[in-house]
Amino acid sequence: MTDRVSAFEALRFGMFIHFGLYSQLGRGEWIRYTDAKVRQDYDRLFSGFDPTGLDWPAVIGAARQAGMRYAVLTTRHHDGFSLYDTHGLSDYDVTHTPYGRDIVMDFAQECRRQGLVPFFYHTMHDWHNPLMTSDFSAYLAYLRSSVELLCTNYGPVGGFWFDGMWSDRGADWQQDELYGLIRRYQPDAIIINNSGLSRRGERGHPQLDTVTFEQGSLAPVDQSGFERHLAMEACQTMDRHWGYARADLDYKSPRTLIEMLCQCRKAGANYLLNVGPDGQGRLPAIQQALLEQIGLWTAYAGEPFYKGALSAVTATDRDFVLDHQGRSYVFVHGLEMVGVKNVVETADQQTLRRVLSGVGRRVRTMSWLDDGQPVTFEQSGATLSYKPVGFPYGSQLIVRVAVIEYE
Repeated sequence: MTDRVSAFEALRFGMFIHFGLYSQLGRGEWIRYTDAKVRQDYDRLFSGFDPTGLDWPAVIGAARQAGMRYAVLTTRHHDGFSLYDTHGLSDYDVTHTPYGRDIVMDFAQECRRQGLVPFFYHTMHDWHNPLMTSDFSAYLAYLRSSVELLCTNYGPVGGFWFDGMWSDRGADWQQDELYGLIRRYQPDAIIINNSGLSRRGERGHPQLDTVTFEQGSLAPVDQSGFERHLAMEACQTMDRHWGYARADLDYKSPRTLIEMLCQCRKAGANYLLNVGPDGQGRLPAIQQALLEQIGLWTAYAGEPFYKGALSAVTATDRDFVLDHQGRSYVFVHGLEMVGVKNVVETADQQTLRRVLSGVGRRVRTMSWLDDGQPVTFEQSGATLSYKPVGFPYGSQLIVRVAVIEYE
């Protein structure tokens, strides 16, 4: 495993940020493509782009509070508009709008100030640039020149996150040249190229460092027989759109998001959770609230969640075990809250026992991380069965953590 892949895997959890001209309409990031009337009048969004509510300290602060360790910004999405100064490559960038500021610069600086690693998303498919269809080779030269600016003007970058090559899988996208440029300027940067919804988990070009799982649908990846270990990353929206969609009410629950974060951790994959700031650059209140809820859980799970290693001890179903500093931490799913009858739906403590296998040492104690209460267990050789009581009244942490101490 390369050092850059190892460092990327250690980040565990990141924020995806889709922001651009489309955010002003509040109808998702593909609205230019899906609505012909919008497409005809899209330039007015460019001339009116002035997101004075964009507050990077608040956005990155929300990511940090949620437990995120890196952030990926859409420096240019498929509409071809760049959130960075293209230095004459195109007039279709943020410096030619009323806002005027280099948004990518502000983003990268604030990430570093708050201890997050900045990553740059960049489209490979461009609806705006006519070279895309008239002179593909010239378009790819323009793309590489754009990426070169991102490599050289913004300091060390955690990685580059490409998207859109799935629009024409048979074309020669000259990946050798693109990735070679990044390796020349940013040798420690992760290179990601989204394989798309139809080919989740597919290995791509030899220079790529990850496999991707768009919208979070994880599947096992057999890496045996390959020369180089690849990281895995699942990216997912909070609602049904990547860009801000005012009328999309179908948000995922804190339970769904926290369980997905745990599913990724169990699989050894990073979790990249998306936010879509509105046209003024503000995070919608519901997105802020979901981040706060997730942050309560990541603060609870703490150091073992981020620094623990996947254990040789195995659990059943969705449960999993991490080892850290001589202890094992069991992440237990599906527990109800217990309490008084006629007050909570499940009043009695659960009696079904669960089993851990491959326990190679004698267990001294087992207790809950949240309240320190002991967990009843029995050990027979390498098998340990325990009684996973529900959450005490007053808490429902969704995934409960039990700590195993060994003799």
